[in-house]
Amino acid sequence: QVQLVESGGGLVQAGDSLRLSCAASGRTFSSYAMGWFRQAPGKERAFVAAISGSGDSTYYADSVKGRFTISRDNAKNTVYLQMNSLKPEDTATYYCAASKAAPIMLGRSRMYDYWGQGTQVTVSS
Repeated sequence: QVQLVESGGGLVQAGDSLRLSCAASGRTFSSYAMGWFRQAPGKERAFVAAISGSGDSTYYADSVKGRFTISRDNAKNTVYLQMNSLKPEDTATYYCAASKAAPIMLGRSRMYDYWGQGTQVTVSS
């Protein structure tokens, strides 16, 4: 069992930055790939970024490449999402999730076993 708790969301202006954190419970954190997804009102949950258990490999949605960076600190059982140059279209609830799936599958929400409760990010224009 893995419990995930996100933090770091808030209200910012376009062009600003935010760093989201996701703290995980349990002693097997490094055995899970971690992902960030987001869901805007009236839209389906969408993949944002993922990182392998070791942190050596990262994956991004095209919409955030070059602006967002995913990282993890396995000693702290925490995964981060650094979001720069935020745009109003980045407004959503952001969720972190844990998966044992192969890298090619990490863009699919159904491949994740555990989810956090979400943190709201609102970007004003």
